[in-house]
Parts: sequence; C-alpha cells; structure tokens
Amino acid sequence: MLDILVIAPHPDDAELGMGGAILKFKSEGLRVGVLDLTNGEPTPHGSLEIRAQETAAATEILGLDWRDNLGLPNRSLEPTLEARAQLAGVIRQQRPRWLFAPFWTDAHPDHVAATQLVEAARFWAKLSKTDMPGEPHHPERIFNYYCVHLKLVPQPAFVLDISDEWEQKRASIECYQSQFIKGRPTEPPTFVDSLRDEAAYWGKTIGTKYGEPFTSREPLGLTTMAGLV
Repeated sequence: MLDILVIAPHPDDAELGMGGAILKFKSEGLRVGVLDLTNGEPTPHGSLEIRAQETAAATEILGLDWRDNLGLPNRSLEPTLEARAQLAGVIRQQRPRWLFAPFWTDAHPDHVAATQLVEAARFWAKLSKTDMPGEPHHPERIFNYYCVHLKLVPQPAFVLDISDEWEQKRASIECYQSQFIKGRPTEPPTFVDSLRDEAAYWGKTIGTKYGEPFTSREPLGLTTMAGLV
C-alpha cells in the first residue's frame, strides 16, 4: 500500500513536475509510487529499451517504493472507460491516501487526458459491485503538479521547498538522456539550466533556494500554521 501515487502521462513527467517533492516525501518516511500511463515512445532519440533503462535509473535515484506502466497509447491518450477501469484497479490495489496528477490545462493533449482520467478513476475506485480488482478505495485528495507545455506562469495553491532535494531531482532528470540531453543545445542555458532557474524562481517566492509549485481544484485544509514558511 502507498501513501502517495503520482500519475504521469509519460516516463519523465513525474521527475520534471515533482521530483523534489517525491524525494522530500521519501525522506519523511512516506511510501511513494509512480504510475506512468504510457511508454512515451516514439521520440526522436528514444526507443522502448532506452526509455525503460532511463526510467529504471531515475526510479533508483528517487528511491520509489513502486513504479509501473499502464501501457496506454502515447500521443493518443484518451480518458476512455476501459482506461478508467484499468487505472481505478491500480488505485484500489495500491490504496494511496493522495493522488498527484498533471495540471489540467496544457498544450499537450496527453497531459489533459491524463488528468481527466485520474479524476474519473478516483471516483470509480470507490465503487462496489464491480469486477475491478481490489476493494473499494477513495483517495482523500488529488493534487496537481506543473509539467506543462504552455508558456504560462502558474498561480499555485502552494510551493514546496525543495532546496535540499534539487541536486537529486536534477540527477533523476538527467537519467533521461534521450529526452533532455541528446539533440538539445549544449551552450548555456541548457534545458536542465532552465529547469534550475524555474526552481529558483519558485524558491524565491517562498524565501528559499528552490521550490516546486502545486495546486488543487479543492480547497486545502490546515490544522496548524506550523508548516508554513
């Protein structure tokens, strides 16, 4: 059973959007898993074998308790009833307290479809009298991470301090050589340089070195102000 299940449209989206948060959750003793919905191929410099190797390397750096791939079609991901049942079955079996899904507005259709799928599967996961595997389960919340293809400045619900986790997050991203290193400019600022600058921007908004932004469709409840920075 997991405390947190991060659902990603493609291998590398979890690392890009919330690799720092995953590392922080693990340091706090939480059980964290990632479910990639597709294999992410084809891409210009990747292959099924290369992507599997890159994902395994990133998974080791993040120290994940569980990772799997739902095997849905890349580039044509849709929130179908069949896909909903597959994802709901995983939720019922892993029984996470919280789900993390991509931000719901994006230029990439796979990302938009992924979030629609997560929201529907969360509801279906609690159904009784069904042939889905596992027992009914309803995760308490869905939080949304930003891994978007639009040139926008998010207005997050909260920003998590990942100052201590940035270097490991960077290392997990650099495992995906076929996606972020090969075929990209080598002169600064590189792709990873830009990610560092984004993390520094979000850190600045909360008075820390690096940060990751998150949001939620539902309001967040607090029992104490002690966790605020």
